[in-house]
Amino acid sequence: METALIGILIIAGMAILAGLVYVGLNEDRDRDPLQDRLAEFGDRELPESLEEIELSLSFQDRVLVPVMEQLADITTRFTPQKQLESTRKKLELAGSTTEPTTFFAQRIVLTVVFGIVGGLLGFVVLKESFTTALMYLGGGGVIGYYLPVMSLGGKIKKRQEGILKALPDALDLLVICVEAGLGFDMAMGKVYEKWDNELALAFGRVLREIQLGKLRREALKDMSDRMDVADVNNFTAAIIQADQLGVSMSKILRVQSDQMRTKRRQRAQEKAQQAPVKMMIPMVLLIFPSIWIVLLGPSVLTVMNSGAF
Repeated sequence: METALIGILIIAGMAILAGLVYVGLNEDRDRDPLQDRLAEFGDRELPESLEEIELSLSFQDRVLVPVMEQLADITTRFTPQKQLESTRKKLELAGSTTEPTTFFAQRIVLTVVFGIVGGLLGFVVLKESFTTALMYLGGGGVIGYYLPVMSLGGKIKKRQEGILKALPDALDLLVICVEAGLGFDMAMGKVYEKWDNELALAFGRVLREIQLGKLRREALKDMSDRMDVADVNNFTAAIIQADQLGVSMSKILRVQSDQMRTKRRQRAQEKAQQAPVKMMIPMVLLIFPSIWIVLLGPSVLTVMNSGAF
């Protein structure tokens, strides 16, 4: 009993450590915690030394973040450049600012943590044989290695669905603004001001890139590459073509808006037609057995009590 309790406490401690590591990995890299702490001391008396300021930082900023940065640097040396670029592309699709090296470091840490937890579960808590406990250890390591990948894939899908859902309304607003006399860039600025979603943030990034000197068609092309959504690709291609050929922007936006609203209605109809098929699984597995028990249960009990069997 004491051994099981110790094992449970160890697993809980490892879970807490994994949570702290996850928080440290998702910390904003653009923020300098030392500068933030110095800013807090701006209105106070000057500290005695920089060591005092460093010691006032949290455990995450003093220990976890530097350790993860060192692990990320080591990971970079043994990771192929092609794989780093592929991971960077996926992180951009997910709208994440995490560096690929940090993502690989996260996978390594979670592999070790989940492997240790699986090993403790097999050796200490369940007290399985050596081979079975090794299977627990390996299974935990595999889960920890692929968990960030599955989480990243879910984030990409969720972001793309949000962009696809917001695109028709954004085009309607663009049409209204352009027909009211605003330029295309100013219309994108209105979308960025009015909304707070992934598409509006992407429009804001395009505007900042244009202000820094990038051509509009290049900024729009980069935006579509960062989203990898078919409707966004069609929209940016139409805008780039209209810009190059001198076609009226309001007409192009009007056509695109009508097409996007039609596609949204078609997607809604498609999901409505899929609903009966998807409902069959819970009905067969959950509802029908309950109905059979309610209807046939009394009859079965009556037959059993009558002595026929």
